[in-house]
Amino acid sequence: MKTTQTRVLEASFPGRVRCVEAALDVATAPLAAGSNAVCLFVNDDGGADVVNALADQGVRFIAMRCAGFDRIDLDACAARGIAVARVPAYSPYAVAEHAIALMLALNRQLIKSNARVLQGNYSLSGLVGFDMHGKTVGVVGTGKIGRCVAAPLIGMGCKVLAYDLYPSDEAIAMGVEYVDTIEELLPLCHIVTLHCPLNESTTHLMDERRLRLMRPGSMLVNTSRGALVDSAALAKALDERVIACVGMDVYEKEAGVFFKDSSEKTDDVSGSSVGADWDFELASLASRPNVLVTGHQAFLTAEALENIATTTVENLLEFESGVKRGEGGAYLNGVGLGH
Repeated sequence: MKTTQTRVLEASFPGRVRCVEAALDVATAPLAAGSNAVCLFVNDDGGADVVNALADQGVRFIAMRCAGFDRIDLDACAARGIAVARVPAYSPYAVAEHAIALMLALNRQLIKSNARVLQGNYSLSGLVGFDMHGKTVGVVGTGKIGRCVAAPLIGMGCKVLAYDLYPSDEAIAMGVEYVDTIEELLPLCHIVTLHCPLNESTTHLMDERRLRLMRPGSMLVNTSRGALVDSAALAKALDERVIACVGMDVYEKEAGVFFKDSSEKTDDVSGSSVGADWDFELASLASRPNVLVTGHQAFLTAEALENIATTTVENLLEFESGVKRGEGGAYLNGVGLGH
C-alpha cells in the first residue's frame, strides 16, 4: 500500500519518482545517481560527506519532508550548489495534541491501567492521578505548536507559563504569562513541555543542572527534538526522583532506531532482534513505568501527511521551474531556485 507522500509525489511527477526504503547515508547516497533532487526525512544523514556524495551524483536539490533540518550541513550544501528546502509547518495541531495526550496518559496511568485490564485486573491501586485544572504548565517555545498546546491547557483551567526569546502577542492575548528565563520557569511548573527548535544554543537545553531545577514530582514532555534533553541526565533525574515522570516522542540518539521494526529477527539466525538493533539507554528509559515513549509519531495524522506531501511537491516544482509558487520560509540556504 502506497503512503500518502508516495502517492502525491508520483501523481505530481509521473514516471520520475524512485522510492528507496533505505535511510540516506554515505553508503546509500549512490542510489541517487541520475537524480536532480532527493527527498529526505528527519533522521536521514545530511552531513558533509553525504552532501558531497550527492553532489557527485548530480543532485542539486534536497527536499526535506519535515520541519527539522539539524542533520543537514547547510554550508556544505551551499558550497556544492545544492539548494535545500523544508516543510516549515504541516500541522501544529498534530504535535500539540500528541503532547497533551502524553501528559494525560502519564498523569492518569492509562498504559498501566490498560495492561492490568487485559489481564483481568481491575484494581485501582497505584492509579491515582491529579486534576489538570489549577496546575501550572510551562511551555518552552511558543511558536505555532507551543501556542496550540497552550490553548487547550488554558481551557482545562491550567495556568500556562512560557519561556521564549521572542514572546508571542498571540500567546499573551490567550492568557499565557511569560517569564524571563527558563531557570525561573522550571521550579514553578507541575508539567514542562518543550516546543523549541534544535540548534547550538538549545542542544541539551534540559541538562542535569536544569533538570534539578524542576519542581519535585513534576513531569517533562518532549515532542520537539530529542537532543533538547540530555538523556543520561534524564535517567539520573528519574533514578534520584528529581522528577516524577517523562513523556517523550523524540530521543537524542533516535537516528537508526526510530522508524524501523526491531522486534523481528534481522538476519538468518533464528530468534528475535540482536543487541546491535537496540539502544540500551532508550530501552532503559522506555521500560520504566513512569516513562512513556512513542517513536516520533507526534506529527502522524492524515492531515499532516497530506500537508507534508503537498508542500514537498510545491518545493520540488519551484526548484524545477525556478519560479516561486508558495509562501516564503521553505528555503534554508542561499542557493537560488533553478538547476
